[in-house]
This record gives sequence, C-alpha cells and structure tokens, in this order.
Amino acid sequence: MERSRSFIATPPGATIKEQLVDRGMNQKEFAARMGMSEKHISKLINGDVQLTIDVARRLEMVLGLSAQFWCNLESIYREKLAKINEENAMDEDIEIAKKMPYKEMVQNGWIDDSSKGTDKVINLRKYFEVAQLSFLQGTLVPGIACRKLSETEKSDLALIVWAQKAKIEARKIVTKPIDIATLIREIPQIRKMTMMNPTDFCPKLIELLANCGIAMVFLPHIGGSFLHGATFMDGNKIVVGLTVRGKDADKFWFSLFHELAHIIYGHIGNMDGTTEDDEKCADEYAKNTLIPEKDYDSFVGNNEFTKISMIDFAKKVGIDVGIVVGRLQKEGHIQYNWHNDLKTKYVITT
Repeated sequence: MERSRSFIATPPGATIKEQLVDRGMNQKEFAARMGMSEKHISKLINGDVQLTIDVARRLEMVLGLSAQFWCNLESIYREKLAKINEENAMDEDIEIAKKMPYKEMVQNGWIDDSSKGTDKVINLRKYFEVAQLSFLQGTLVPGIACRKLSETEKSDLALIVWAQKAKIEARKIVTKPIDIATLIREIPQIRKMTMMNPTDFCPKLIELLANCGIAMVFLPHIGGSFLHGATFMDGNKIVVGLTVRGKDADKFWFSLFHELAHIIYGHIGNMDGTTEDDEKCADEYAKNTLIPEKDYDSFVGNNEFTKISMIDFAKKVGIDVGIVVGRLQKEGHIQYNWHNDLKTKYVITT
C-alpha cells in the first residue's frame, strides 16, 4: 500500500490475498494452480509487479472473478500510484523551491513570477529542464570550476541557478572547436582589453573566445552566491560565465583570467569540481598575467604608493591602474580605502 496526503493506493494483490484467506489456500498451492513461481506470486500480492492480462486470465480460472475485474483493479492501482508519486514529489520539490533565490530570478527576468508553491515548482522544473527538482541533488554541471568567496547551502543553490542560466545563454553563441593553443596565444590580446571601455571590449572578447571554442556570458549577481565566475563544459563547447559583482575593473579582469587559467591548465571536467590547489594555481596565473611578477615586485620594493607612481607603473606595464590598486589593497600594501578613485567602474549590460 502506498499513500500521500490525498491518496491511498491498494494493489490488486490485497484482493488476491483476501480470496486466498477465504479459501484457506496458501501461496504455495496458489502458485502451483496459477502455474507461476512462488516468488512472482509474492511480488504480485505485494504490488511489486504489474498484473498483466495473462495473469488476469489465470486469476479468472483459479479464483472465479473475471479477467476484466482484475484488469480494472490494476488500472485503478496504477493511476492512484502515479498520483501519489506526483503529489509526494511535488511536496518534496516545494520545500526545495523555498530555498531557491526565486525572487531574484524573477527580477532578472529568468523565470515567471508566481505566489503559488506548485506553480513555482513547475516554473523551476522547466528552468532547470528536470522532471523533479529533487534531481538537482545530483551534479547537473559536472566538472564546474568557479571562483566564489564562500560555500553555504544558499551559495550552492545560487550557483546551480546561475550555471543553468549560463548554459541557456551559451546556447545562443556559435563557437568554433575548442582550441586551447589559440587561447594561450590570444592572452596578451585579451590583457590589452583592460585599457578599453566595456562597450568596446565585450563584443571583441566574446568573438575572440568563441574562436577558441569558448562561449562567454555575462550574468547578474545572485545574492548570497559569493560568486564571481564559473567555467564548465557543455556539449562541444566551454562555457565561461562572469558576474558583474562589484563592477570594479580589477575584480572583473582577475575573475576572467582566473577562469581562463582553469581552462588552460585543464581543471574543468573533474566530476568533483576543482581542488584547493587548482584554485590557488588559477589565482597565481591571474595576478601574474595581469601584472608581471618581476615588475610588480620591483614596484612594491620601492614602497612608494602615491597616485602618480601607480598611474606611471600601470602605463609602464600596460594595464588599467585600478587593477594595480586592487592588488595592492588585497595584499595589504595599502588600505582598502586608499586610491579607490583610481578604480574603473564597469557597467556591463546583460
């Protein structure tokens, strides 16, 4: 017997068992009369196997009740069982939906608004392209490499939401076959884009990466995700998504080169995601590609962190001065409230 809040499903086997009790017949004798194994009869009585037309006809001969009667019982049982499974799955999914950043998804235009829990579940199932939200407990984006500052249940759900949107948007981008060698050759060209305005570099960056087999998408930040960017395989292309979190140029470019490092070093594709060493490796690549290590060490060694010195150094190495400020702040050479007026703010429409 199966049940949910609204339904109870009793298998035809319960009626078979009643008939056997009335006749004082045990399952061994009944199995012999039916010409079936005791194991199959046990499963039939417990509702573990479907009552077929053949079995219904045998039941008519042995128990005297028509084959149609048994077929009707089986049909009613299966129908109620489907409703029970559907209702239980919906109840489970409603609890999962409560943890989703649904309001932000609506605000971003990613999903339709609704006040009903069941409608939210249906909208989320369609968004994630799954029959049940409970299936999200598995890894829908295997081998994802991402840069985020914290890991919580909320941030993990936000990552799943964000990654799904990245997959959807990446489908619109036509890419060439994946070509890591070309990507490596184009890194200096990408670095030069730090001196450009987003309206100029965004289309160039998307086209350049598409030629390397990479679909580049920009997405709004999801509150609580602590997410800056993520990279993963989707079919025959690599998807790189960046949030516009913070809108500071230094964060944007560090996140981009961090994600490109994961591609170059082959960190994507691991079913368990990236390791701590992978993340450290990507961080090192990003900071040293943006500002060459020897140049940076020489500048820091002078211990002169005036606006003029920073601007001159940025011009010397060919990088946006805000990237220099951001690294100095992060590494504790200057305080976080120093020289923020030198930081470039980006407005990237998504």
